[in-house]
Amino acid sequence: MKYEPLTSDHFYHIYNCGNNKENIYIEERNYSYFLKLLKKYILPIGYIWSYCLLKNHFHLLIKTKENLNEKDNSQAFSNLFNAYTKAINKSYNRTGSLFRDRFSRIKIHDEVYLKKVIVYINANAVHHGFVDKVEDYKHCSYLALISNKQTLLERDEVIELFDDNENFKFVLKQKQEIIEELALE
Repeated sequence: MKYEPLTSDHFYHIYNCGNNKENIYIEERNYSYFLKLLKKYILPIGYIWSYCLLKNHFHLLIKTKENLNEKDNSQAFSNLFNAYTKAINKSYNRTGSLFRDRFSRIKIHDEVYLKKVIVYINANAVHHGFVDKVEDYKHCSYLALISNKQTLLERDEVIELFDDNENFKFVLKQKQEIIEELALE
């Protein structure tokens, strides 16, 4: 399978799931460790706009920095996933691949699709039935995006896409209501 190269100064929706749909986050501490590695390996080559970490898969929205080559961008993600896999394998006495495949990525070409991806990622826990309300899921960027606390996320840029914080909350609530309606059918 041919993968989209990670070129500089572009947005990418990055995602993957556990091998054989196994959980990739086994305990609470695994979520924070993944984020620690995300900070270590991805911040040097990109900006984090949104994320959602679910038991057996994850979604990231990353904008690559300018003037970096494809090899450096791809290597950073490879280092992230390899470091995480090694830690999980060591901690839980397992061997082999943790992730199903190489990470999937979709290059985002326009602002309309960018906004849809932000909403999709931040509402993903509701979509998969982990919680009923977006604000109830703590392994997602939503709470950091709507707060005033310090964050490594590109919060101002995300909120600006939706005009302001209240509109961002409104859009996510609308998405949540659509998911709830579909679940009732």
